[in-house]
Amino acid sequence: MCETASYPCFEVTIENRIAHIQLSRPEKRNCMSRAFWNDLPAIVRDLDRNSKARVIVISSTGLHFTAGLDLQEFGVAEGLNLGEADVKDTQAAADFFSHVSLMQDSFSALEKCRIPVLAAIQGGCIGGGVDLATACDVRYACDGAFFTIFEVKIAMTADVGTFPRIVKLLPEGVVRELAYTGRRMGAEEALRLGFVNQVFSDQESMLNGVMEIAQEIAANAPLAVYGCKRMINYARDHSTADGLDYVAVWNMSMLKPEEMLESQRANKEKRPGKYVDLPVIKDEV
Repeated sequence: MCETASYPCFEVTIENRIAHIQLSRPEKRNCMSRAFWNDLPAIVRDLDRNSKARVIVISSTGLHFTAGLDLQEFGVAEGLNLGEADVKDTQAAADFFSHVSLMQDSFSALEKCRIPVLAAIQGGCIGGGVDLATACDVRYACDGAFFTIFEVKIAMTADVGTFPRIVKLLPEGVVRELAYTGRRMGAEEALRLGFVNQVFSDQESMLNGVMEIAQEIAANAPLAVYGCKRMINYARDHSTADGLDYVAVWNMSMLKPEEMLESQRANKEKRPGKYVDLPVIKDEV
């Protein structure tokens, strides 16, 4: 069964336990409007909390993945809710912090959700698009795609998630060059540096290839995949000793012998495994 839903900036399809979130404003180069920042985390949390999918694929439409923040809709000062206030004003500064925190949370939702998020990128991945891409678990691109930390070109410092994450994905010197210059990093360079996992010849073959990878992930035990994501994120941010302790405690609580046996039976019988989905996350006690 296939479920679909439409939002101002997205089309969402759920099929074969894969949720496909497509940016759907090609006429605006998929710029990130107000609705984008509100709807993306709501969509991701709904998929995760209600266990509607085992994998999320984020792709886009048109020539470019995204041109970043919709400056026409926001405007620099108006978009930050500063109005006519002096930026040194205490209330304006606090409002700025609150507003940016909400935008950061929109992408952190991708990192915090229990299921893997795969990004399929065509054309330009500009400004906020890099913030989005770095928050995904894995990135793929097609020929002609490029990435640019464009904020420096409009006299800004990227603040929605790029720097805390990209320094763990690329060599520091490369990050500094990209940030200071705002230059484009093409798909082949991104592949060589490990920022993307694979470069496809065109968008169609990229989507087909990424969906195949998503299907392979979705066929595995959801609890085991969730454990992998949790451990990788934890290991990235902690010492080796802490990571070893954490994974031991995790498996002490989460390892399911019955699912291991089911996996062995399924492999022997050459059929898909029958695994339990992740539990729905309740909002109330």
